Amino acid sequence: MKTHTLIVSSLALAISCSAIAVEGGNPKKGKHLYKKHCKACHSQSAQGGELTPMSKTMAQWDRFFQRNKHKAKPEVFQGLADKALLDIQQFLYNHAADSDQPATCG
Repeated sequence: MKTHTLIVSSLALAISCSAIAVEGGNPKKGKHLYKKHCKACHSQSAQGGELTPMSKTMAQWDRFFQRNKHKAKPEVFQGLADKALLDIQQFLYNHAADSDQPATCG
């Protein structure tokens, strides 16, 4: 009985996580915008430390953008249009660690 409950709970969690998935962004534009606005601070040699799409899971990227987080410099997001942020989010989400196509931003 415990195994059945665990399986049902796991399925419910998986379904609820996919329900918050980002939609409407253009991942190709997002990759370009990520390289232009984010990579300068988030490469291996940069002060902000390396951050690539596969540094987080899809759910973690969603939470990051939903909470409008950018710990080091919150003003970074203020200079970008909502559509540009959505494009970056879509790119990061599509290539997150648990996505079908995990990727770095090489």
